[in-house]
Amino acid sequence: MEYVYIAIVLALIQYVVLTGLVGRARVKYGVKAPAVTGPEEFNRTFRVQQNTLEGLIVFVPAMWIFGAYVHPLVAAGLGVIGIIGRTLYARGYVADAEKRGPGAAICGLVNVVLLLGGLTGLVLSLL
Repeated sequence: MEYVYIAIVLALIQYVVLTGLVGRARVKYGVKAPAVTGPEEFNRTFRVQQNTLEGLIVFVPAMWIFGAYVHPLVAAGLGVIGIIGRTLYARGYVADAEKRGPGAAICGLVNVVLLLGGLTGLVLSLL
């Protein structure tokens, strides 16, 4: 399970970095807290951070369950693919909202595989 935990920590580090980018965008575009809207460039950066937070709610426990009940190395590998997908999503979205699709698709697919795989492994362990 150590590889699963490493992948989880990397995903959390990615989130911290994205949060830092929002802070930097606040300064760059003059968006003072508690405001959460501003120029479109700020809004896209903020949405990346918020969407990442929303995604972690599914991603982290799904990877953990998949690792425990299916296979930890496969879970960690899927986690790394999810982190890469989130990076593509973030870069695309910050550049232009229309470019977020490929990264979003990777993240969504990884989450579905982790969820369904984890559920299947858990149910089979009960039989």
